[in-house]
Formats: sequence, structure tokens, C-alpha cells
Amino acid sequence: MANVVIVAGGWHGGCELTPFARRLRALGHEVFTPTLTGLGERVHLAAARPNLDTHILDVANLLEFEDLSDVVLCAHSYGGMVITGVADRMPERIAALVYIDALVPEDGDTWWSLVNDHFRAIAIEGADEDGFGVRPPAHMDPRCRPHPLASFLQKIRLAGRCKEVREKLFVYATGWADSPFPATVERLRKLADWRIEEMPTRHNIIAAAPDQFLAILTRLEAMQ
Repeated sequence: MANVVIVAGGWHGGCELTPFARRLRALGHEVFTPTLTGLGERVHLAAARPNLDTHILDVANLLEFEDLSDVVLCAHSYGGMVITGVADRMPERIAALVYIDALVPEDGDTWWSLVNDHFRAIAIEGADEDGFGVRPPAHMDPRCRPHPLASFLQKIRLAGRCKEVREKLFVYATGWADSPFPATVERLRKLADWRIEEMPTRHNIIAAAPDQFLAILTRLEAMQ
């Protein structure tokens, strides 16, 4: 079946995706949920001051060292920055890109430039202790850890190769008030090689509506 890689969003570790990964594995898919440097069980590496390039390399190295091909590469929220960078480096390994209410950057964009004032305020207020990590908002999973501020601020550098990936899906959560994604969705609707699926849920789609998201994901051509 398919090789599926799912990258969690800001502050989250791959451990939070384990229940959903088990469901995909039960269907016969190979599933990886890498934790980005400085987060989750890799929080002890936060002192290395990881940035966006570090996180892109985390996932690119997974694909290389596991020798994965025809990958369905998924990401939530901030993770969209990461998978875009990975796809730009190795599009030949990727069959589909799935943005789960996630950022879809172009060359030179940053998390900071793509989100809205709501999230920029979270970053400013959350980085006041040491200036290196942004504390997670209070409502998040207790396993969340401070997110490296540098990864929110660093510009992504893209050569345009990510556009070679043949199947691209944006899953749009419409059930929350502070979404920074309306402009992104309008931009992607104009592109023939993108598909948009709307879900009336809050931002953390996999946690909020795993059954519905599983149905959308498994309809991808790359999952057949």
C-alpha cells in the first residue's frame, strides 16, 4: 500500500499522531510520524537552536534513510512549511502532498508572514521568557513544548520543484474563527492541480474529526 508520512504542527510531537497512524497501519499502509527537532521526545535538542532548515532536514532525512518512494507527505499547520521544503528538495520521492489546514508557502515566505495577527501575538507573547522558544497556548495537548522561534521567522527557499508533485490536496477547516487560511484557499482554488476539501471542524483536524479525515485521505489516488 502507500508510504504515509505525517508531520505535526507547531508545538506538537509525532506521538500525538500515533492513534491515527495505527488506523492507517491497520489498513495496510506504512506510516511514519516524525517529531521535529526540539519538540516532543526530541525536546532535549531545543538547545541546538533548530530552525526551519533543521525541520526540513528532519523529514528529508527520514525519506532518504528509510528509502521511501511514492510517499503521501502530509502536514498540519506549521508543518506545511516543512513538507513544502522537503518536496522542493526531493519531488521524485513524493506521490502526493496533503496540507491539513496548513501553510502553503512560496519562495521567501515565513510562518510569520503567512499567519495573521492572532498567531503573531501568540509568538510575541510566548517568546518572552528566553527569546528562543515560543510557549504553547494553554489549550493545547499537555505534551506540547515550546516551538523554536527561529523556525517561525526563517524564510523558506524554494526552487519550484515542489510543483512537480502530481497530487496536491488542501483540507480546509472552516469551524474556527482565527484561521489564517482563507487567502491561501482562494489562491489554490485557481490552480488546476490542487483539490480543496472543506471540513466544518476546528484547526486540529485529525484530533477533531479523524473518521472524516481518514475518508478524505484514503480517497487519494496515491493511497490506492
